[in-house]
Amino acid sequence: MRVGIGYDVHALVEDRPLILGGIEIPYERGLLGHSDADVLTHAIMDALLGALALGDIGKHFPDTDERFRGISSLALLEEVRRLLNEKGYQLGNLDCILVAQRPKLAGFIPAMQEKLAATLKVKLDQISVKATTTEHLGFEGREEGISAQAIVSLVKIEEEQ
Repeated sequence: MRVGIGYDVHALVEDRPLILGGIEIPYERGLLGHSDADVLTHAIMDALLGALALGDIGKHFPDTDERFRGISSLALLEEVRRLLNEKGYQLGNLDCILVAQRPKLAGFIPAMQEKLAATLKVKLDQISVKATTTEHLGFEGREEGISAQAIVSLVKIEEEQ
């Protein structure tokens, strides 16, 4: 078994959609980034890549490459899943957390979990997404940005889950 941890943060800005876990969240601001800036999916990809000792998403999908401008982070996650399987591993489980003062995210979590499970080709009960606030502390609490953390376990494809 292998484990990996991921962390990402993006600033909230005007005139961008807010995409989290592949789901568009109705909100007056979105996250700034080269791709769709899906901070949750980025943290998940970094955790998966880290578990395989393959670097981070910047190495695989640099923000200097125009092919990735505006791309769905779920498309990038599919590529990371392909690398995972190519190396002989599959996801055991994923646990992640979104940190945002606003918007309230609890009602969107089931859709995020379904989207992530489908993209990673795993069962829904292998995906945990949580959301919290910082009680108005830090950049998340001041509503300047959103952060996400993820931890994954990987199992060899031959092993039973």
